Amino acid sequence: MAFFDELKGKATDLVQSGVAKSMQLAEIAKLKTANMGEEDTIKKAYVELGKLYYAEHGAVAGGAYAAACERITAAKAAIETNNERISQLKAAAGEPEDAPVEVEITVAAEESNVTEFPAQPESPEAEEPKDE
Repeated sequence: MAFFDELKGKATDLVQSGVAKSMQLAEIAKLKTANMGEEDTIKKAYVELGKLYYAEHGAVAGGAYAAACERITAAKAAIETNNERISQLKAAAGEPEDAPVEVEITVAAEESNVTEFPAQPESPEAEEPKDE
C-alpha cells in the first residue's frame, strides 16, 4: 500500500502545482488586461493634452510643437473651405444644408500621401514581463 500512498501523494502534488500555475496565469491575464485599460487611459489623456495645448498655444507654438500645430491649423482651414464648397453645391442643387452627403473615396496604395510618425521608444520600465 505504500506504493499507492506515494503515487497518491505525487498526484496530489501535481494537481496542486497545476492549480497554482493556473491561478498564476489567470492573474497575469488579469494584470495584462488592466494594463491595456491603463494604456488606453494614457492615450486619451495624450489626445486631451494635445487639444488643450493647441487651444492655448496653437497660434504661437514654438519649437517641436510648431510643425504639428501648423498641420492642425492647415487641416482645419481645409475642412472649413470644403464645408463652404459643400454648402455652395447644395445651395446650387436646391438641397437643404443638413442633407447628408454620400462620398465614396478610393485611393491607390502608391498614391497615398500619408505621413507616418515614428513610434516613441518605450522606457524599460514600461515593458511587459515576459511569460516564462
